[in-house]
Amino acid sequence: MLCDCIWRNARLATLSPNQSGLGEVDNGIVACKDGVILFAGPAADAPPGIDTPESIDCEGRWITPGLIDCHTHLVYGGDRAHEFELRLAGASYEAIARAGGGIVSTMSATRAASETDLVEAALPRLDALLSEGVTTVEIKSGYGLALEHEAKQLRAARELAQHRQVTVVTTFLGAHALPPEFADNPDGYIAEVCQTTIPAIAAAGLADAVDAFCEGIGFSREQTRRVFQAASAHGLPVKLHAEQLSNLHGASLAAEFGALSADHLEYLDADGVAAMGKAGVTAVLLPGAFYFTRETKLPPIDLLRSAGVPIAVATDCNPGSAPLTSPLLAMNMGATLFRLTVEECIAGFTRQAARALGRSDIGTLEAGKACDLAIWDIERPAELVYRMGFKPLHARIWRGH
Repeated sequence: MLCDCIWRNARLATLSPNQSGLGEVDNGIVACKDGVILFAGPAADAPPGIDTPESIDCEGRWITPGLIDCHTHLVYGGDRAHEFELRLAGASYEAIARAGGGIVSTMSATRAASETDLVEAALPRLDALLSEGVTTVEIKSGYGLALEHEAKQLRAARELAQHRQVTVVTTFLGAHALPPEFADNPDGYIAEVCQTTIPAIAAAGLADAVDAFCEGIGFSREQTRRVFQAASAHGLPVKLHAEQLSNLHGASLAAEFGALSADHLEYLDADGVAAMGKAGVTAVLLPGAFYFTRETKLPPIDLLRSAGVPIAVATDCNPGSAPLTSPLLAMNMGATLFRLTVEECIAGFTRQAARALGRSDIGTLEAGKACDLAIWDIERPAELVYRMGFKPLHARIWRGH
């Protein structure tokens, strides 16, 4: 059996759901052909006759699946460093947003930027993620808040994949905040999103999913329902920013629509957890935003575990509440602030992150999956979670290269 490449003499964390823990394998190999894994497991179990003109000795290094950042707002104009100073002086995130800052501030900078400007600004942020083993990144719109500019954001996100070897998944987040032209008319804006923007975005094939911000400073449960109905009518799966600052029972709405994920979840209650568990909705935890906004209400981790809700972790890279481009630091925050285990943190950036994106082709080292690998200079996987400011990536492989 001729392969394109075999990585030998490696220790594997396969993250296979069919194996216990991280699916650890000593003296493992990964064999790839045409960008797809043919075999990943103990060298002694490799198919007979497997061979390749290219064999790489990993010298005992660890291989995990390439990391997946399943919740980012990577493409935007400007920054919000001044608002950070205001928060240090005592202003709340909500007060800044209500005073015309926050998302609307970034909207102004994003609208003023060209598509090329947005790509060039996003590339350094993307490079930071790639330097820590990311091979797939989800990127949301939500800073244009009008069809022209939302489409511009999504096109810029897609264009990033033309500049770097990475898989980009795009999410339309038009229901992120109320733009000034719809001041005091949120229902009118939601009608615009549902009747004009979603159909146009879907027709252009610019989004893989639709998201919304169901929150007191965002949109109500019923307005979110309308967004979900429009998304479903156009064949797009849904995701939701839910229960970040208060409990509007968005998670149960996400469950009702079979959402891929509900994200943030600090104010999630037992009924919302039960609904998510029953519907198979993935919880995406964002410890960077929790840290940066100095939140004190912890997400109900034990309830999520008890209900069997899959737990993913992501950076939430955005200019206002999580200017974070380090998945490894996000893992450390998940463990330190939320008391997630090492296994939950690593699975949260691989297998469970893939679930949050509805992707069955990535996230584990198994035959038939994309050959997206992260090769690490570490002695044990816990180092990926334990250490801060650590740059242990030896090599990043995307689609076998």
